[in-house]
Amino acid sequence: MNQKYYTGPRMTLVALALSQAFAMQAMAQEATPDSNTVVVTGIRASAQSALDIKKNTMEVVDSISAEDIGKLPDANVAETMTRVPGVTGYRYGGQAASPAGNGSGLTIRGLSGLTSAQLNGRAYFTAGSREFNIEDAIPGMIAGVDVYKNPSAEHVEGGIGGLVNIRTRKSSDFKKFTAQFNAGVNYNELEKKYDPDLFGLVANRFKLGGGSSIGVLAGVAYQRTADRSDSMLANRGPDLRRIVRADSAEYANMAAANTSNNPALPLSSYVGKSDISYLAPVPTLPVAGTVGPNMPNTAGMTPEQVSNIITTPGVFTNLFQESIHRQRKGLNLAADYVVNNTLRFYTEANDTEYLYHQKYRFIWIDQGTAGGSGNVRNLQTAPFALTEGLANRNLNGGSDDVLSTKRFLSGTFLNTQLRPWGGDEHSPYKTWNVAGGADWRPTPALSLKADLSYLKSSRTQDNRRVEFAGAAGTSWDVTRATNTEPQQLGISGPSVSDPSNFVFNWYNNGPHQSWNDKGKAAVLSGAFTPEDGFISRVSFGVRYASQEDQYRNFGFGLPLTTDGKPLAADRSNAISVSSKAGQTVLGPTNWMQGKTGFTSPYVVYNPDLLLGNQVRDQFPSANIPAEGSWAEALDQRRGYKESTTAGWLSADFNALDERIKGNVGVRVVRTDLTAYTNLMDPTTASLATQTKTNSYTNALPTLNVSYDIMKDFLVRFGYGRGITRPDPGLINPNIDRGNGGIGVLKVGNPNLRPQVADSFDVSFERYFNATNYTSVALFRKNIDGFFNTVLSCQSVPFTPAYTGATLNGCDAGKWSVQQQVNAEKGWVKGVEVAGQWFFDPSAGWLNHFGVSGSYTYLDSANPVNIGTAAAPNMITTQQPALSKNSYSLSGLYEDNKLSARLVYTWRSSNTPWGFGTSPMSNTYTPAYGILDGSLNYAVDDHMTLSFNARNLTNKAPLRFSGEAQTYETGLDSQHFINGRAFSLNMRYKF
Repeated sequence: MNQKYYTGPRMTLVALALSQAFAMQAMAQEATPDSNTVVVTGIRASAQSALDIKKNTMEVVDSISAEDIGKLPDANVAETMTRVPGVTGYRYGGQAASPAGNGSGLTIRGLSGLTSAQLNGRAYFTAGSREFNIEDAIPGMIAGVDVYKNPSAEHVEGGIGGLVNIRTRKSSDFKKFTAQFNAGVNYNELEKKYDPDLFGLVANRFKLGGGSSIGVLAGVAYQRTADRSDSMLANRGPDLRRIVRADSAEYANMAAANTSNNPALPLSSYVGKSDISYLAPVPTLPVAGTVGPNMPNTAGMTPEQVSNIITTPGVFTNLFQESIHRQRKGLNLAADYVVNNTLRFYTEANDTEYLYHQKYRFIWIDQGTAGGSGNVRNLQTAPFALTEGLANRNLNGGSDDVLSTKRFLSGTFLNTQLRPWGGDEHSPYKTWNVAGGADWRPTPALSLKADLSYLKSSRTQDNRRVEFAGAAGTSWDVTRATNTEPQQLGISGPSVSDPSNFVFNWYNNGPHQSWNDKGKAAVLSGAFTPEDGFISRVSFGVRYASQEDQYRNFGFGLPLTTDGKPLAADRSNAISVSSKAGQTVLGPTNWMQGKTGFTSPYVVYNPDLLLGNQVRDQFPSANIPAEGSWAEALDQRRGYKESTTAGWLSADFNALDERIKGNVGVRVVRTDLTAYTNLMDPTTASLATQTKTNSYTNALPTLNVSYDIMKDFLVRFGYGRGITRPDPGLINPNIDRGNGGIGVLKVGNPNLRPQVADSFDVSFERYFNATNYTSVALFRKNIDGFFNTVLSCQSVPFTPAYTGATLNGCDAGKWSVQQQVNAEKGWVKGVEVAGQWFFDPSAGWLNHFGVSGSYTYLDSANPVNIGTAAAPNMITTQQPALSKNSYSLSGLYEDNKLSARLVYTWRSSNTPWGFGTSPMSNTYTPAYGILDGSLNYAVDDHMTLSFNARNLTNKAPLRFSGEAQTYETGLDSQHFINGRAFSLNMRYKF
């Protein structure tokens, strides 16, 4: 008997059937034979369909399916995906997001930044990135999302972490006229703003006779959400200070030397006071050989002075308040012409427009010797062991000695300067693609397909702000207490809401940058099904594709003063904020929900007045360029073009009356790269273009096998080799001279090769009935060629020899160059446990209830070189953004009118952004969980009402100083509060 296969775009399984537990439908009903859509609705019906596919699939894949047309379980696609076993997500501003707008924001089986994306099986990406920013995706437009964890040879290569395939509605999904309209409203308790959520779809199939028909579909979506992010951004690192009491002779001597009466230094007016101390900077030893960073230089200090050295991480915190508005617009058009049962033509177009709009109102609090006060009243300390491990990973080896035994606990910093910022960031993303092709079955055993696609993507980051500074003679006393979460904050002195206490300082238009990408692909593929035998299906194909990227930078900054020069220390060229009536706004009084003790309104420049020429009109003498006439930094323009040619061959097989089923294949792909960058030649003061090329070929074999141990109990094995190519920003040969003054340059590397992973999967799956199951999956990925930044001494093209006074560790004239290279081998491994259970009628009233959940354990080895290319110092860390433990648990209810879900998603601590020489200077996110819920009520066969609640426990991913699992300090680096969010929706089917 031949194995049955799903032809056309593969409707992949909902692995472990877990995701379907979140695909809630108000009415539990299976699609009847004359239903107008192939979508199966209802919790139990969806679970049954998903498990049937899971048992017969050839690959390791999890899926999420929309519970109805235009209805995913969450208002954010990435949040829904975190319900899938092995998938976690980055969160910012109250929603799942991508870090700094780049990448998918997803971590799949412990690997972040290493996913690839497809739209209906075609490569899909956001401008400036290999990945698609899932934050852009519009829930209403999506029919489902598939997460391939070990893709077969038929899939487009590019994601060793996983492949995310987004499925939209297609005209072939519908058998007759269908129309649906969804309308809703979104609300956040902190932002206190109502925003619309709209979706509409019309589809029909017209029968032409003789077996031919035409199907058409049009869908449109518009969604806005308003969230808020309140936080306290603090300093990281050991930040060593030495306590000098004001009633000591040393303080008196330091005050006498402060002839300029600098308030940041010891003052004669404080001499003799027992309640005031000065936090003096502690010199550190030069980094060289076995001497790591942050090692205090105690030469010349007395034992008492050494004992007064404390560490002050998380102390110099600043006030951040951000209103984050997200707008998503989408258009989905599709049509197909069925000539007969052997030939079909199709076309589709998808347009997604996403606007990330952030209005921010900050107060930067200058403390310490640079611009602020080192004098503290009522200074209190707490025990804290700063070890060499925390400071520099104990670089010199031997015992992990304690460098300091105390940390700052509380106190009032005197004579502090405040710098309020009012800013606006508009970051529009636009991605559209069009595709078309034909399916032809010339014989019952042979099917052929041709597919052409074109994609265009653009992204702009336009961040503008106006900065204030304190008026002449103003200063504030700032009280900190670090023994609570969040920290306590008090500001006393001149009113922070009075514009007359501030002057204008700076206008900044940056980052102001853009990415423009385009891609095209042509695919010819086919499948042959033999009449009988061990081989049940053979598939084959070729694909040619290209991707182009261009980056441009328009950022600039100008002083807002009377003479166009930087603000003078005595404010002699200052413009008072009070002179510009109507240009300011007050920050909220419920910042951090009042939990820090600071509830005062504070004045900032109005973010709504930053767009267009409004700032230019207010400050004509600042010579701000007119809107749209910004000068491009031509020496920063860069781009690349990459072409790939791939071919694949795979065969499905079965034996022992289909107790053994599998797939074996290989994909071979050739990559050709040309990267260019503009560079300013300092010797000629002229632009030069540097172009580099690179080529490589990869063979990617795959094998998937399942064996039925007994009825409804199977074991599955998968092997696959995959690649992830380096991101556009890494392969460009540009030169970043930002630290050129100290002899350090950052240089791109077009010779980077892809990371290569060999992935192994084994899973055991037990099916009790059509909806209930348990499963255990074990996996390992062996990864070669990790990207790693190394230091080396080089002569750099278009750059004269280094002649600076600062030693950079290189021979005379050489530059210390930071560059990404393919480094050592590593691995990630783990276990996924999942299950789902719906009670049957024999359970009485429990018949309407169900439960589902999953748990994932991960471990990894990530090699990092914290030394140089010539003298490497390899350490092994966890993968960035990897949580060792994560789980999701949901309770379900469904009857013929009402359905509900309550789901809790939790992950352990993780280090989001990689590792460096000083763990204390890094940031980790401690463990946290999010509780969400939804309620659906079917008014009748046409109308359904839905209520959704997000983050019921009011939790947010905090940031602490240190590294997850190995160097966790528990010291707050940035405390976030996002609030709860709610939505109310109505869906109507015509």
